[in-house]
Amino acid sequence: MSHNLKILLFSVFVLVKSFAQIDISPKHNTSNVDFLKSETYEMDWYMTFDNKKISIGNVNTVMNKEGDKIYLTTKIKMNNSKRSWIDSTIVNSKDFSPIYHSSYNQQRDIILFFGDNITGSYYDKQKQEKTQILEKVENSFFDSNFYPQLIRFLPLEEGYKSKISIFDYNPNLKIGVMTASIKGATEKIIEFKGKKRAVWEVQTTSDISDNSTTIIFYIDQFTREILKQVIHAKGRKMIMELKN
Repeated sequence: MSHNLKILLFSVFVLVKSFAQIDISPKHNTSNVDFLKSETYEMDWYMTFDNKKISIGNVNTVMNKEGDKIYLTTKIKMNNSKRSWIDSTIVNSKDFSPIYHSSYNQQRDIILFFGDNITGSYYDKQKQEKTQILEKVENSFFDSNFYPQLIRFLPLEEGYKSKISIFDYNPNLKIGVMTASIKGATEKIIEFKGKKRAVWEVQTTSDISDNSTTIIFYIDQFTREILKQVIHAKGRKMIMELKN
């Protein structure tokens, strides 16, 4: 084989590797658990209007690794609401497979237990109706509440793409195993809180919104902190930024 042909084949291999799409689930989990640590952080949430940021709320996240489990709690507090929206998730620390999920807000309460089947309950506070949940699933998946954290721990590189299997329960939209897609990752330097930061800009969509909503994550390359999220949904733009 000629030297030039070897170079050509190697170049093609690198190109295919760089842009190949990876399917990710707990059974095929390529994340780096070394990035995972117990932490607490808060993000400010803004709506944009005429290029101005208008504060609409904040999101507080607590993640604890205890033994073979990871406990994740997010508390969303909107400025125009007296009550918080609280989500709690428990996953296995080895492969991030889901164990438990609960979600409480003013409209409904959800409790899910993950095993051979998915069981739990859904309580509609407006209709005052409680539904028992029994979902049979065959595929391996992550909890939809955990997958934004999962993105931080993936082996991100220029052009990285993947499809992530997630489970979401929302009777008003969809129920079941769906796909969240990483459309691409780009290496960038951004100005954040007066400092230059090397980040991965990661563009994502999911079946939950029929891929009509795009969320762009800005993830610090070294600490894997989510510095910022930019959300494009139904013609609106929202921004979430890590608080100092």
